[in-house]
Amino acid sequence: MTVKDAGLLGSRIKELRKEKGLRQSELATTLHVSQQAVGSWETGRTVPGADTLNVLADYFNVTTDYLLGRPEKKDDDNVDYVALDKALDNARSFDGEPMDDHDREILRGILKGYFTTKK
Repeated sequence: MTVKDAGLLGSRIKELRKEKGLRQSELATTLHVSQQAVGSWETGRTVPGADTLNVLADYFNVTTDYLLGRPEKKDDDNVDYVALDKALDNARSFDGEPMDDHDREILRGILKGYFTTKK
């Protein structure tokens, strides 16, 4: 994690804590960590571990991606369109006939999501 990423994570934790009207010590008690740990996260000096990151996301009702400053959606540039089209060329409907264009587009969207998350 870069210094910039740690700073963004810290800013998000601080923002969410303040939205709940909590002091650092109150959040620390809830998470069973020290107030110094929370302060270090918020200033970007340290980052919480993966388990604590998950607890923070659950506590604040956000995703870990949000906390880390990641985009909601993955970029389509990661989709292997050649593999996607090959899979669609071999796909058949339930009755064994080639799919119509409407069904092909629906399946293309599903497979695009699958291939995007696999990269």
